[in-house]
Amino acid sequence: MNKVTPGMISPALRVPASIVKPVYANTGIPTRGRSTLFLTNDRIEALRDTCRIAKEVLDIAAAAVKEGVTGTEIDFIAHEACIERGAYPSCLNYNGFPKSICVSVNEVICHGIPDSRAFENGDIVNIDVTVFKNGYHGDCSKMVLVGDVDERSRKLVEVAEESLYIGINAIKVGGRIKDIGKAIDSFVQKNGFSVVQAYCGHGIGETFHADPQVPHNFTPEIKYKIKSGMVFTIEPMINMGDWRHKLWEDDWTAVTIDGLPSAQFEHTILVKRDGVEVLTG
Repeated sequence: MNKVTPGMISPALRVPASIVKPVYANTGIPTRGRSTLFLTNDRIEALRDTCRIAKEVLDIAAAAVKEGVTGTEIDFIAHEACIERGAYPSCLNYNGFPKSICVSVNEVICHGIPDSRAFENGDIVNIDVTVFKNGYHGDCSKMVLVGDVDERSRKLVEVAEESLYIGINAIKVGGRIKDIGKAIDSFVQKNGFSVVQAYCGHGIGETFHADPQVPHNFTPEIKYKIKSGMVFTIEPMINMGDWRHKLWEDDWTAVTIDGLPSAQFEHTILVKRDGVEVLTG
């Protein structure tokens, strides 16, 4: 597995004045709120549209990942795709984050800052896209394999993706948030991998990060009930080795403590009385 070292970070890209921006776009300081309960069809449709755009941008960015391409180039592609659709790239200036999306390679668990490092044969790459439009955020991510990836890393990526859907299938109105992490944790451990505990899913809607927090490991002390109308992300981060992490000096990039690879997939979910809708599916 190729080891990742920081590259050069280019200046943040500009967003046209015509695009409606979240409150932190200029200040870098986000607000945090409760997860929005959607009571009217027009509000649900607005969120659906935002999540559809997020998925489109993710697919465009992921399709451009190949050997020799840099994270900076992928960030530019995703940024332009957001602008073309009248959306703001939610990561940009969120708590000062310097780029429009996250690009996390190999041992980087999450929040990788796109930079000048070129993707290499054998890399596994997570592209994480969130967009803001219609007054709402939509969030999703997926893995891309670059060239000839070793069998163990391929298995890690497969388990990470399957764990996302196992978590989604654990959602039931009247159930509890801890049921999601319990299902994911059990499946991942059976496959010989570990679940990152420092980062979790979250409520999303009018604010980027809101209640409830959605751990992907089993946390029995969490009693939060699942209710119809809730919107949140599920985004399990699965490590090949130890579940613990450390941060680079940039205070954003989280990497595995043992240098072994990590993989992640993410969707934004709407809980309905009769089931679950994957808004970014």
